[in-house]
Amino acid sequence: MLLEALLAYAHIAAILGLVVFMTSQAALCRVEWMNAAVVHRLGRLDRLTDAAALSVLATGLARAWWGAKGWDWAWAQPLLHLKLTVFVAIGLMAIPPARAYRRWRAALAAGQGLPPEGEVRQARRWVMIQAHALLLLPLAGALLARGVWTR
Repeated sequence: MLLEALLAYAHIAAILGLVVFMTSQAALCRVEWMNAAVVHRLGRLDRLTDAAALSVLATGLARAWWGAKGWDWAWAQPLLHLKLTVFVAIGLMAIPPARAYRRWRAALAAGQGLPPEGEVRQARRWVMIQAHALLLLPLAGALLARGVWTR
């Protein structure tokens, strides 16, 4: 039981980290707040968000592998596949803002100034979509943990 509790704790801590970094991106990526420091901070937050997402994936897989019910049970569950699909979709949605942040940093370094308002709004829109899609993951996890729609 101790291992199960520690795996659950690590997974929840990783999820909270992901939420914090994703929320920070959403808060900072605004036209009215955009300046050079924010552009650099968004790049750092994007890297931290990626690291947090990888830790969520790693701890989730660890829970499935070493958890009480085991890999064979977990892998047979449609909700686990739904969770992984949503997780991958969120990861794919992270590509446009990440590319924008890199482009903005390069433009600043080249002396071209701050990003256009439309690009900032588009990047924020992608971050907000990710953040809202993220809400599906704990719902699926809670259903899975309680045996709802399991095989």
